[in-house]
Amino acid sequence: MHVPDGFIDAPVSVATGVVAAGAVAVSLRGARRELDERTAPLAGLVAAFIFAVQMLNFPVAAGTSGHLLGGALAAILVGPYTGVLCVSVVLLMQGVLFADGGLTALGVNITDMAVVTTVVAYAIFRTIVKLAPHRRRTVTVASFVAALISVPAAAIAFTAIYALGGTADVSIGKVFTAMVGVHVLIGIGEAAITALTVGAVVAVRPDLVYGARGVTARPLEIRDSPLAPAAPGAVARAEAPAAEPATAESTTAEPTTAEPTTSEPTVATSRTPEPVAAPRRSARHVWWAGLAAALLCAGVVSFYASASPDGLEKVAHDKGIDQKAEDHAAKDSPLADYGVKDISDARISGGLAGVIGVGATLAVGSGVFIVVRRRRATAESGRA
Repeated sequence: MHVPDGFIDAPVSVATGVVAAGAVAVSLRGARRELDERTAPLAGLVAAFIFAVQMLNFPVAAGTSGHLLGGALAAILVGPYTGVLCVSVVLLMQGVLFADGGLTALGVNITDMAVVTTVVAYAIFRTIVKLAPHRRRTVTVASFVAALISVPAAAIAFTAIYALGGTADVSIGKVFTAMVGVHVLIGIGEAAITALTVGAVVAVRPDLVYGARGVTARPLEIRDSPLAPAAPGAVARAEAPAAEPATAESTTAEPTTAEPTTSEPTVATSRTPEPVAAPRRSARHVWWAGLAAALLCAGVVSFYASASPDGLEKVAHDKGIDQKAEDHAAKDSPLADYGVKDISDARISGGLAGVIGVGATLAVGSGVFIVVRRRRATAESGRA
């Protein structure tokens, strides 16, 4: 759904640019609350993974393909604010390096593909998780539904933007019907990819899934068996009459007779242990596995992706939206159209471009999120 240059007029492009800039600014502040020392590098990996999977166009209808948008996946894995930033980094890399999505339309694309999908998906996800039983399966099901709805929601948002600033004189009703219809089908693929990815991470490391916090987390508790011996450190008490304290009023000592006392049986009691939090584990293995999956998708599997136009391209061609489309400013980029210039072998050219894209997105995304995390740490230390 990458909108190229020329689809939307200048005033609306500027307006959406302002909206996108505001959303990114708000997300930079919100991401400070979502990122910690473990999730900051993982957020960069999520951006790289979304870039890689977006290269895998899948067929949805005759002559039409679709690809992951990624807003739902990012929001559930790393949080809604960080999710907006993840998809924004992907769109920036695609527009600058690969001539995919117009530079003048960058605000349109961020507003539509990063903000709308993330907000809609996470709102639906949280609603389902709140109402449904707190189980791991609930997270996966909620991910599927949220991703499914987020794609036609983005199609509706694009139609609204085009109604305000479209450059071609076409029927908005026909554009709406065509966009929503094809993107409902694309949404099924988006939902499947999102649910499979979230489910895989939840199965091995639920603590790393932002949307699963409070749903799958169970503190480790130590329980005493009634048949078990007293725990080490248990306190033994002997029940006996306490000696009366001497009073200040008695001035002469009087003879006293010792009365026999009977000792009570000693009873061993133990304190109930406090719940012990599970130790924090390194996310290194998950990071390497995710990076390997991203490189595999971009470097190898992308060669077998559908070559048919995606949903927006198909609708634009059929309905005449592309009448005033303009050439991309980066059309002569060495990586334009996801191929390395001067390499004739399509498999090698596309695979190498994908690997470069994953590396660039990972570097830029990780850099952004690490800086955001450090600013949070600096602010916390300043308050302390």
